[in-house]
Amino acid sequence: MQSLSESAKAAQRSTAAAAKPQTAQGAVRGSAAYRRITLALFCSGFATFSLLYCVQPLLAGIASERYGRKELMFASMAVAACCNLLAAVAPTWHMILAARALEGFALGGVPAVAMAYLSEEIDHAGLGFSMGLYVSGNAFGGMMGRVAMSMMAESFGWRSAMLAIGVLDLLLAIAFVLLLPKSRNFVRNGAMKMGDHLALWKSHFSHGRLPLVFGIGALAMGIFATSYNYAGFRLMSPPFSLSATATGLIFSAYIFGIVSSSWAGALADRFGRAPLVAAGIAISCLGLFLTCTPSLTLVITGIVCLTIGFFTTHSAASSWVGRMAASGKGHAASLYLLAYYLGGSILGSVGGWFWEHSGWNAVAGFMLLQVLAAGWLARKLGRQGRN
Repeated sequence: MQSLSESAKAAQRSTAAAAKPQTAQGAVRGSAAYRRITLALFCSGFATFSLLYCVQPLLAGIASERYGRKELMFASMAVAACCNLLAAVAPTWHMILAARALEGFALGGVPAVAMAYLSEEIDHAGLGFSMGLYVSGNAFGGMMGRVAMSMMAESFGWRSAMLAIGVLDLLLAIAFVLLLPKSRNFVRNGAMKMGDHLALWKSHFSHGRLPLVFGIGALAMGIFATSYNYAGFRLMSPPFSLSATATGLIFSAYIFGIVSSSWAGALADRFGRAPLVAAGIAISCLGLFLTCTPSLTLVITGIVCLTIGFFTTHSAASSWVGRMAASGKGHAASLYLLAYYLGGSILGSVGGWFWEHSGWNAVAGFMLLQVLAAGWLARKLGRQGRN
Protein backbone atom coordinates (compact mmCIF):
# COMPACT_ATOMS: atom_id res chain seq x y z
CA MET A 1 0.00 0.00 0.00
CA GLN A 2 2.86 2.32 0.85
CA SER A 3 4.49 1.77 -2.52
CA LEU A 4 1.12 2.35 -4.19
CA SER A 5 0.72 5.60 -2.26
CA GLU A 6 4.20 6.73 -3.26
CA SER A 7 3.46 5.85 -6.88
CA ALA A 8 0.27 7.88 -6.75
CA LYS A 9 2.11 10.85 -5.27
CA ALA A 10 4.80 10.57 -7.94
CA ALA A 11 2.13 10.50 -10.62
CA GLN A 12 0.51 13.59 -9.11
CA ARG A 13 3.83 15.43 -9.10
CA SER A 14 4.42 14.42 -12.72
CA THR A 15 0.95 15.60 -13.73
CA ALA A 16 1.43 18.88 -11.89
CA ALA A 17 4.76 19.44 -13.57
CA ALA A 18 3.26 18.73 -16.97
CA ALA A 19 0.42 21.15 -16.23
CA LYS A 20 2.85 24.01 -15.59
CA PRO A 21 3.49 26.25 -18.56
CA GLN A 22 6.74 25.31 -20.26
CA THR A 23 9.38 28.01 -20.16
CA ALA A 24 11.16 28.82 -23.38
CA GLN A 25 14.65 27.41 -23.61
CA GLY A 26 15.78 30.13 -26.04
CA ALA A 27 15.53 33.90 -26.22
CA VAL A 28 11.88 34.97 -26.27
CA ARG A 29 10.74 37.36 -28.96
CA GLY A 30 10.54 40.86 -27.55
CA SER A 31 13.18 40.27 -24.89
CA ALA A 32 16.47 42.14 -24.72
CA ALA A 33 18.40 38.95 -25.54
CA TYR A 34 16.23 38.32 -28.61
CA ARG A 35 16.85 41.85 -29.87
CA ARG A 36 20.59 41.57 -29.29
CA ILE A 37 20.80 38.21 -31.08
CA THR A 38 18.80 39.34 -34.11
CA LEU A 39 20.71 42.62 -34.34
CA ALA A 40 24.06 40.81 -34.06
CA LEU A 41 23.14 38.31 -36.79
CA PHE A 42 21.83 41.12 -38.99
CA CYS A 43 25.20 42.85 -38.60
CA SER A 44 27.11 39.67 -39.41
CA GLY A 45 24.97 38.93 -42.48
CA PHE A 46 25.20 42.50 -43.70
CA ALA A 47 28.97 42.59 -43.14
CA THR A 48 29.42 39.35 -45.08
CA PHE A 49 27.35 40.22 -48.12
CA SER A 50 28.11 43.94 -48.27
CA LEU A 51 31.84 43.12 -48.18
CA LEU A 52 31.35 40.51 -50.91
CA TYR A 53 29.42 42.93 -53.12
CA CYS A 54 31.92 45.71 -52.42
CA VAL A 55 34.88 43.59 -53.45
CA GLN A 56 33.43 41.94 -56.56
CA PRO A 57 32.77 44.94 -58.85
CA LEU A 58 35.83 46.88 -57.72
CA LEU A 59 38.21 43.97 -58.25
CA ALA A 60 36.61 43.19 -61.60
CA GLY A 61 37.21 46.74 -62.78
CA ILE A 62 40.87 46.55 -61.76
CA ALA A 63 41.44 43.10 -63.29
CA SER A 64 39.81 44.02 -66.61
CA GLU A 65 42.27 46.90 -67.04
CA ARG A 66 45.13 44.41 -66.86
CA TYR A 67 43.71 41.32 -68.60
CA GLY A 68 41.10 42.77 -70.95
CA ARG A 69 37.30 43.06 -70.93
CA LYS A 70 36.41 40.04 -73.05
CA GLU A 71 39.00 37.78 -71.45
CA LEU A 72 37.89 38.55 -67.90
CA MET A 73 34.20 38.05 -68.67
CA PHE A 74 34.84 34.69 -70.33
CA ALA A 75 37.07 33.53 -67.48
CA SER A 76 34.42 34.56 -64.94
CA MET A 77 31.65 32.71 -66.78
CA ALA A 78 33.74 29.57 -67.34
CA VAL A 79 34.95 29.38 -63.73
CA ALA A 80 31.42 29.93 -62.43
CA ALA A 81 30.02 27.18 -64.67
CA CYS A 82 32.73 24.75 -63.55
CA CYS A 83 32.02 25.60 -59.91
CA ASN A 84 28.36 24.82 -60.49
CA LEU A 85 29.33 21.43 -61.93
CA LEU A 86 31.57 20.76 -58.94
CA ALA A 87 28.77 21.68 -56.54
CA ALA A 88 26.47 19.20 -58.29
CA VAL A 89 28.82 16.28 -57.60
CA ALA A 90 30.31 17.45 -54.29
CA PRO A 91 29.98 14.69 -51.64
CA THR A 92 29.72 16.96 -48.58
CA TRP A 93 27.70 20.00 -47.62
CA HIS A 94 30.83 22.05 -46.91
CA MET A 95 32.22 21.34 -50.37
CA ILE A 96 28.92 22.41 -51.92
CA LEU A 97 29.02 25.68 -49.98
CA ALA A 98 32.63 26.30 -50.97
CA ALA A 99 31.90 25.67 -54.67
CA ARG A 100 28.84 27.90 -54.64
CA ALA A 101 30.70 30.68 -52.81
CA LEU A 102 33.49 30.60 -55.40
CA GLU A 103 30.88 30.56 -58.16
CA GLY A 104 29.23 33.70 -56.81
CA PHE A 105 32.56 35.46 -56.45
CA ALA A 106 33.59 34.54 -59.99
CA LEU A 107 30.35 35.87 -61.48
CA GLY A 108 31.10 39.27 -59.96
CA GLY A 109 33.56 39.78 -62.80
CA VAL A 110 30.82 40.00 -65.42
CA PRO A 111 28.37 42.89 -64.72
CA ALA A 112 30.78 45.81 -64.23
CA VAL A 113 32.99 44.73 -67.13
CA ALA A 114 29.99 44.14 -69.41
CA MET A 115 28.75 47.67 -68.74
CA ALA A 116 32.20 49.06 -69.51
CA TYR A 117 32.54 46.99 -72.70
CA LEU A 118 29.20 48.16 -74.06
CA SER A 119 29.84 51.82 -73.28
CA GLU A 120 33.23 51.62 -75.05
CA GLU A 121 32.30 49.54 -78.08
CA ILE A 122 28.70 50.52 -78.90
CA ASP A 123 27.85 53.77 -80.66
CA HIS A 124 26.06 56.21 -78.37
CA ALA A 125 22.97 56.14 -80.58
CA GLY A 126 22.41 52.45 -79.80
CA LEU A 127 23.93 52.17 -76.34
CA GLY A 128 20.61 52.28 -74.49
CA PHE A 129 19.11 49.39 -76.45
CA SER A 130 22.22 47.21 -76.10
CA MET A 131 22.42 47.88 -72.37
CA GLY A 132 18.71 47.16 -72.04
CA LEU A 133 19.16 43.90 -73.92
CA TYR A 134 21.95 42.92 -71.52
CA VAL A 135 19.75 43.73 -68.52
CA SER A 136 16.89 41.73 -70.03
CA GLY A 137 19.27 38.78 -70.38
CA ASN A 138 20.00 39.08 -66.67
CA ALA A 139 16.28 39.06 -65.93
CA PHE A 140 15.69 36.03 -68.15
CA GLY A 141 18.57 34.17 -66.52
CA GLY A 142 17.31 35.04 -63.06
CA MET A 143 13.83 33.77 -63.84
CA MET A 144 14.99 30.58 -65.56
CA GLY A 145 17.48 29.88 -62.81
CA ARG A 146 14.59 29.76 -60.36
CA VAL A 147 11.76 28.31 -62.44
CA ALA A 148 13.69 25.80 -64.60
CA MET A 149 15.89 24.73 -61.70
CA SER A 150 12.89 24.00 -59.47
CA MET A 151 11.09 22.06 -62.23
CA MET A 152 14.14 19.93 -63.07
CA ALA A 153 14.92 19.35 -59.40
CA GLU A 154 11.39 18.10 -58.80
CA SER A 155 11.57 15.66 -61.72
CA PHE A 156 15.20 14.53 -61.72
CA GLY A 157 16.70 15.64 -58.40
CA TRP A 158 18.67 18.74 -57.47
CA ARG A 159 22.05 17.32 -58.48
CA SER A 160 20.87 16.56 -62.01
CA ALA A 161 19.32 20.01 -62.23
CA MET A 162 22.57 21.68 -61.18
CA LEU A 163 24.54 19.59 -63.65
CA ALA A 164 22.22 20.63 -66.46
CA ILE A 165 22.49 24.32 -65.53
CA GLY A 166 26.28 24.03 -65.28
CA VAL A 167 26.62 22.41 -68.71
CA LEU A 168 24.29 25.00 -70.26
CA ASP A 169 26.25 27.87 -68.70
CA LEU A 170 29.54 26.41 -69.95
CA LEU A 171 28.15 26.16 -73.49
CA LEU A 172 26.91 29.75 -73.25
CA ALA A 173 30.36 30.88 -72.10
CA ILE A 174 31.91 29.20 -75.16
CA ALA A 175 29.32 30.83 -77.43
CA PHE A 176 30.07 34.16 -75.76
CA VAL A 177 33.82 34.03 -76.41
CA LEU A 178 33.28 32.95 -80.03
CA LEU A 179 30.69 35.62 -80.81
CA LEU A 180 31.96 38.69 -78.96
CA PRO A 181 34.39 40.85 -80.96
CA LYS A 182 37.62 41.91 -79.30
CA SER A 183 37.74 45.39 -77.80
CA ARG A 184 38.61 48.06 -80.36
CA ASN A 185 38.35 51.12 -78.14
CA PHE A 186 40.10 49.74 -75.09
CA VAL A 187 43.79 49.03 -74.54
CA ARG A 188 45.05 46.93 -71.66
CA ASN A 189 47.10 48.78 -69.11
CA GLY A 190 49.03 46.41 -66.90
CA ALA A 191 51.16 49.25 -65.55
CA MET A 192 48.32 50.82 -63.55
CA LYS A 193 49.02 50.94 -59.83
CA MET A 194 46.52 51.07 -56.98
CA GLY A 195 47.01 54.81 -56.73
CA ASP A 196 45.86 55.16 -60.34
CA HIS A 197 42.70 53.17 -59.63
CA LEU A 198 41.98 55.24 -56.53
CA ALA A 199 42.42 58.42 -58.54
CA LEU A 200 39.90 57.23 -61.14
CA TRP A 201 37.33 56.29 -58.49
CA LYS A 202 37.83 59.65 -56.81
CA SER A 203 37.33 61.48 -60.11
CA HIS A 204 34.01 59.69 -60.64
CA PHE A 205 32.82 60.63 -57.15
CA SER A 206 33.85 64.23 -57.89
CA HIS A 207 31.81 64.22 -61.10
CA GLY A 208 28.85 66.54 -60.89
CA ARG A 209 26.26 63.98 -62.03
CA LEU A 210 27.64 60.43 -61.74
CA PRO A 211 27.05 60.18 -57.95
CA LEU A 212 23.39 61.03 -58.59
CA VAL A 213 23.12 58.10 -61.00
CA PHE A 214 24.81 55.87 -58.42
CA GLY A 215 22.18 56.96 -55.91
CA ILE A 216 19.33 56.21 -58.32
CA GLY A 217 20.74 52.73 -58.93
CA ALA A 218 20.97 52.07 -55.19
CA LEU A 219 17.40 53.25 -54.54
CA ALA A 220 15.95 51.39 -57.54
CA MET A 221 17.50 48.12 -56.38
CA GLY A 222 16.44 48.88 -52.81
CA ILE A 223 12.80 49.25 -53.88
CA PHE A 224 12.95 46.11 -56.00
CA ALA A 225 14.66 44.00 -53.33
CA THR A 226 12.29 45.20 -50.61
CA SER A 227 9.19 44.46 -52.69
CA TYR A 228 10.29 40.95 -53.69
CA ASN A 229 11.62 40.12 -50.23
CA TYR A 230 8.31 40.73 -48.48
CA ALA A 231 5.57 40.60 -51.14
CA GLY A 232 5.49 36.83 -50.67
CA PHE A 233 4.64 37.24 -46.99
CA ARG A 234 1.92 39.71 -47.97
CA LEU A 235 0.36 37.18 -50.35
CA MET A 236 0.58 34.30 -47.86
CA SER A 237 -1.09 36.38 -45.14
CA PRO A 238 -4.84 37.12 -44.82
CA PRO A 239 -6.92 38.14 -46.69
CA PHE A 240 -5.15 36.33 -49.57
CA SER A 241 -3.63 33.32 -47.74
CA LEU A 242 -2.00 31.91 -50.88
CA SER A 243 0.04 28.73 -50.73
CA ALA A 244 3.82 28.83 -50.90
CA THR A 245 3.69 27.28 -54.38
CA ALA A 246 1.27 29.89 -55.69
CA THR A 247 3.27 32.67 -54.08
CA GLY A 248 6.44 31.37 -55.74
CA LEU A 249 4.90 32.17 -59.11
CA ILE A 250 5.58 35.82 -58.27
CA PHE A 251 8.91 35.38 -60.05
CA SER A 252 7.00 34.99 -63.30
CA ALA A 253 6.69 38.78 -63.19
CA TYR A 254 10.32 38.80 -64.36
CA ILE A 255 8.89 38.22 -67.84
CA PHE A 256 7.75 41.84 -67.82
CA GLY A 257 11.24 42.87 -66.76
CA ILE A 258 12.72 41.06 -69.75
CA VAL A 259 10.50 42.99 -72.15
CA SER A 260 10.67 46.36 -70.41
CA SER A 261 14.49 46.40 -70.21
CA SER A 262 15.16 46.33 -73.94
CA TRP A 263 12.10 48.48 -74.60
CA ALA A 264 13.30 51.12 -72.14
CA GLY A 265 16.80 51.05 -73.59
CA ALA A 266 15.50 51.73 -77.08
CA LEU A 267 13.32 54.59 -75.83
CA ALA A 268 16.27 56.02 -73.90
CA ASP A 269 18.25 56.20 -77.15
CA ARG A 270 15.40 58.14 -78.72
CA PHE A 271 14.17 60.42 -75.93
CA GLY A 272 17.08 60.53 -73.50
CA ARG A 273 17.88 58.82 -70.20
CA ALA A 274 16.27 61.33 -67.83
CA PRO A 275 12.68 60.85 -69.09
CA LEU A 276 13.03 57.06 -68.93
CA VAL A 277 14.44 57.12 -65.41
CA ALA A 278 11.56 59.38 -64.36
CA ALA A 279 9.05 57.09 -66.07
CA GLY A 280 10.48 54.03 -64.33
CA ILE A 281 10.22 55.74 -60.94
CA ALA A 282 6.63 56.81 -61.66
CA ILE A 283 5.64 53.25 -62.66
CA SER A 284 7.21 51.94 -59.45
CA CYS A 285 5.20 54.47 -57.45
CA LEU A 286 1.96 53.34 -59.11
CA GLY A 287 2.78 49.71 -58.40
CA LEU A 288 3.54 50.53 -54.80
CA PHE A 289 0.08 51.97 -54.19
CA LEU A 290 -1.60 49.05 -55.97
CA THR A 291 0.05 46.55 -53.61
CA CYS A 292 -1.71 48.22 -50.66
CA THR A 293 -5.20 47.45 -51.98
CA PRO A 294 -7.32 44.50 -50.73
CA SER A 295 -7.73 43.14 -54.28
CA LEU A 296 -5.46 40.22 -55.23
CA THR A 297 -5.64 41.23 -58.90
CA LEU A 298 -4.50 44.76 -58.10
CA VAL A 299 -1.73 43.53 -55.79
CA ILE A 300 -0.33 41.28 -58.52
CA THR A 301 -0.65 44.15 -61.01
CA GLY A 302 1.27 46.29 -58.55
CA ILE A 303 4.09 43.74 -58.35
CA VAL A 304 4.24 43.70 -62.16
CA CYS A 305 4.43 47.52 -62.18
CA LEU A 306 7.22 47.47 -59.59
CA THR A 307 9.10 45.00 -61.79
CA ILE A 308 8.66 47.08 -64.94
CA GLY A 309 9.58 50.26 -63.06
CA PHE A 310 12.77 48.76 -61.70
CA PHE A 311 14.04 47.31 -64.97
CA THR A 312 13.17 50.52 -66.82
CA THR A 313 15.10 52.64 -64.32
CA HIS A 314 18.05 50.26 -64.09
CA SER A 315 18.36 49.89 -67.86
CA ALA A 316 18.39 53.65 -68.46
CA ALA A 317 20.67 54.42 -65.51
CA SER A 318 23.18 51.72 -66.52
CA SER A 319 23.66 53.19 -69.98
CA TRP A 320 23.82 56.68 -68.46
CA VAL A 321 26.97 55.75 -66.51
CA GLY A 322 28.88 54.87 -69.67
CA ARG A 323 27.75 58.07 -71.38
CA MET A 324 28.83 60.30 -68.50
CA ALA A 325 32.22 58.77 -67.72
CA ALA A 326 34.78 60.29 -70.09
CA SER A 327 37.47 57.83 -68.98
CA GLY A 328 37.79 54.88 -66.64
CA LYS A 329 34.44 53.48 -67.71
CA GLY A 330 35.13 50.16 -65.96
CA HIS A 331 35.76 52.01 -62.72
CA ALA A 332 32.57 54.04 -63.12
CA ALA A 333 30.55 50.88 -63.80
CA SER A 334 32.05 49.19 -60.73
CA LEU A 335 31.02 52.13 -58.53
CA TYR A 336 27.48 52.03 -59.95
CA LEU A 337 27.21 48.32 -59.19
CA LEU A 338 28.70 48.86 -55.75
CA ALA A 339 25.90 51.33 -54.98
CA TYR A 340 23.35 49.05 -56.69
CA TYR A 341 24.24 45.99 -54.60
CA LEU A 342 24.57 47.91 -51.36
CA GLY A 343 21.17 49.49 -51.94
CA GLY A 344 19.57 46.08 -52.37
CA SER A 345 21.42 44.65 -49.39
CA ILE A 346 20.83 47.48 -46.91
CA LEU A 347 17.37 48.69 -47.91
CA GLY A 348 16.09 45.18 -48.61
CA SER A 349 17.14 44.10 -45.12
CA VAL A 350 15.77 47.19 -43.36
CA GLY A 351 12.39 46.49 -44.97
CA GLY A 352 12.16 43.41 -42.76
CA TRP A 353 12.04 45.60 -39.65
CA PHE A 354 9.00 47.42 -41.01
CA TRP A 355 7.30 44.13 -41.94
CA GLU A 356 7.89 42.64 -38.51
CA HIS A 357 6.57 45.66 -36.63
CA SER A 358 3.69 46.98 -38.76
CA GLY A 359 3.09 44.73 -41.77
CA TRP A 360 2.92 45.52 -45.44
CA ASN A 361 1.63 49.09 -45.19
CA ALA A 362 4.74 50.04 -43.23
CA VAL A 363 6.93 48.32 -45.83
CA ALA A 364 5.09 50.25 -48.55
CA GLY A 365 5.67 53.50 -46.66
CA PHE A 366 9.37 52.71 -46.44
CA MET A 367 9.49 52.02 -50.18
CA LEU A 368 7.60 55.26 -50.85
CA LEU A 369 10.40 57.19 -49.15
CA GLN A 370 12.86 55.48 -51.48
CA VAL A 371 10.70 56.30 -54.51
CA LEU A 372 10.53 59.96 -53.50
CA ALA A 373 14.29 60.10 -52.95
CA ALA A 374 14.92 58.53 -56.37
CA GLY A 375 12.49 60.99 -57.94
CA TRP A 376 14.33 63.90 -56.34
CA LEU A 377 17.67 62.65 -57.69
CA ALA A 378 16.19 62.18 -61.17
CA ARG A 379 14.76 65.70 -61.11
CA LYS A 380 18.12 67.11 -60.06
CA LEU A 381 19.81 65.24 -62.89
CA GLY A 382 17.27 66.55 -65.37
CA ARG A 383 17.88 70.11 -64.24
CA GLN A 384 21.61 69.78 -64.81
CA GLY A 385 21.05 69.24 -68.51
CA ARG A 386 19.96 66.65 -71.02
CA ASN A 387 22.21 63.67 -71.67
